[in-house]
Amino acid sequence: MASEMMEALELLCQEKHIDQLYLIDRLEQSLAKSYTDVLHLPFGARVTIDRQTGRVYVYELVPRGEEDPETGEYAEFDEVDVTPPDTSRIAAQHAKAEIKAIVRNAARVQIYEEFSQRVGDIITGTVLQSTPDFTIIKIREGVEAELPHFDQRRYPEERNERPAGERYSHNQRIRAIIIDVRDPNATQPAVRGERQRPPIVVSRTHPDLLRRLFELEVPEVYDGIVEVRSIAREPGVRSKVAVSSNDPHLDPVGACVGPKGSRVRTVVSELRGERVDVVLWSDDPARRVAAALSPARVSRVIIDEENSYATVIVPDDQLSLAIGKEGQNARLAARLTGLHIDIKNESLAAGVLRDLSHVVAEDDLVDDGESHRCEYVGENGIQCRNMARPGSRFCGVHEQMSGVEVSDDPDSLI
Repeated sequence: MASEMMEALELLCQEKHIDQLYLIDRLEQSLAKSYTDVLHLPFGARVTIDRQTGRVYVYELVPRGEEDPETGEYAEFDEVDVTPPDTSRIAAQHAKAEIKAIVRNAARVQIYEEFSQRVGDIITGTVLQSTPDFTIIKIREGVEAELPHFDQRRYPEERNERPAGERYSHNQRIRAIIIDVRDPNATQPAVRGERQRPPIVVSRTHPDLLRRLFELEVPEVYDGIVEVRSIAREPGVRSKVAVSSNDPHLDPVGACVGPKGSRVRTVVSELRGERVDVVLWSDDPARRVAAALSPARVSRVIIDEENSYATVIVPDDQLSLAIGKEGQNARLAARLTGLHIDIKNESLAAGVLRDLSHVVAEDDLVDDGESHRCEYVGENGIQCRNMARPGSRFCGVHEQMSGVEVSDDPDSLI
């Protein structure tokens, strides 16, 4: 019987790719703990398993000599054979439990070694189960990932990686980005129930998810011709992506948008309708801020590089569009550019214009084909209300009469 158990252990170790000696050592340690409790041994037990016959021997540890006065422990022990008659049955039960634990841990170690090198990659999986706290996603057979969406008020130490308003159904295919892989050999679990939860943690709120989706949909981004320079995102609502091109003959915004918006529409569809604005990146901070506030038109941008501060002046009818609903457009633009942005309309910016030291004119911030106002500003800080002549920065009056002041009457033409 004993030899049959060893043969079964050998076959199982070969099938599961487990070291047989390692399994036997684990069994001896587990059995020693169990027999200490079953036989009520005060100083513990030592268990050995014969590698040939599989017979189990249990030895009680009896202290020898005197205990250490400082630690209260004994340095030497005598071993007394107390092997019970039914050791084979108990050993078989423990072998079953240990093998399951070893196989489970080996699988987690294999997953950790593979996917710890893929943090930041995008994965496609199917939803297996969705609970109020997390969703389990099947990546492939035997490999699962967790998309946590815990209530941060109840569990502040947990994560919420699901955009607001998203819900998942069984067998639904979704894409997510890997943000963490739990180490199975960690001594202290980082989160509640980590040993029972999938080792891979994915996210659908991370900004890099947008970057990976554009790499999938836009060949120029994947090849490195178009570079995603900055991303600002409010998951499930709106995002801004700033792009630049390494090829002067390629329009990076047009490449990302695609013919009739087909490429960006695919990204929006994957993000469940989240609005995505693609804007042009510029090394000039003034132009970068003006582009980031798109679709609002910007008249002037004043940059304070020392304090990372930008004052933006927009036409009166563009103020609400530049700020956005509940400040969303301005907030995303600030994240995209890394500058604090203060937006003012032209009517309230007279004081700013009077002391203006660095001005970027409207025709430098918008397309040349668009009409713009005359740039002439009087000493009182009021800008001319006339439209500039095509190809000129001034209207017909001030193009030849640069010394004439603008009237205080806003309805006046000069």
